[in-house]
Amino acid sequence: MKSETVLVPADGGTLPGDLVVPDSARAVVLFAHGSGSSRHSPRNQAVAAALREAALATLLIDLLTAEEENEDVVTGEYRFDIALLGRRLVAAMEWLGAQPGTRDLPIVLFGASTGAAAALQAAAERPDRVLTVVSRGGRPDMAGDALPAVRAPVLLVVGGDDHEVLRLNEEAARRLRAANSLCVIPGATHLFEEPGALEQVAVTVRDWCEERLRAAPAEQEPS
Repeated sequence: MKSETVLVPADGGTLPGDLVVPDSARAVVLFAHGSGSSRHSPRNQAVAAALREAALATLLIDLLTAEEENEDVVTGEYRFDIALLGRRLVAAMEWLGAQPGTRDLPIVLFGASTGAAAALQAAAERPDRVLTVVSRGGRPDMAGDALPAVRAPVLLVVGGDDHEVLRLNEEAARRLRAANSLCVIPGATHLFEEPGALEQVAVTVRDWCEERLRAAPAEQEPS
C-alpha cells in the first residue's frame, strides 16, 4: 500500500491531499468534504479506511487553498460556491488521470454535505471518468441543473433522523435521470454520530462500489 501527501494544481494554486493506493487497487475514491470541514474529517477518514480494505484507493483533498480556508472562516465566501468546488474536483480528477498509480482506475466521487453537490457537478462535466457518485448526508439539491445531466449511477446515503436533508435528497433523486438509490440509515442524524451508524455507511458504500465495478464491464460492452 502506497501512501503520500500530494499537491494538486487547480486555479493557479495547489490543493493538499492524502493519496493512498492499495496493491491491486480497482478504483480510486475522491472525497469532497462539506462546508467547514477538511480532508482530516474523522468521518471521511473512517469511511476511507474501510474502503481501502476493499482494494479501493482513496484521495482525500482540501478543495480550498490555505488562504481561501482562512478567508472562508471569517466570511463563509467559498463554502457554498458549488461551481468553484466542482471545478476543483474536476482538476483533481485530471490530476489522478495523469498519475502512474491511478491513471487507469475508474473514479468514485464521494461527497459529504455541500461536497456532494460539487461531486455531482464534476460528474456531469466529466461523465467518461466517473464510475459512480456517492453522497453521505449530502446536499445534492445544491447541484441545480447538473442533476439531470449526471450519467453515472448515484448513491444517496442519509440518516433516518436527518429529516430535512432526507426530504432534500428525495427531491434531488426525482430530478436525477441516472440510476440512483436512496439508502436511509435508521436512527442516524446528520453526522452519523450514533453507535454503528458510520460503520453502516462504510459497508453500504463498499457494497455499492463493488456492484458498480462488477456492472461496469457489461455496461461498457457495445450494443
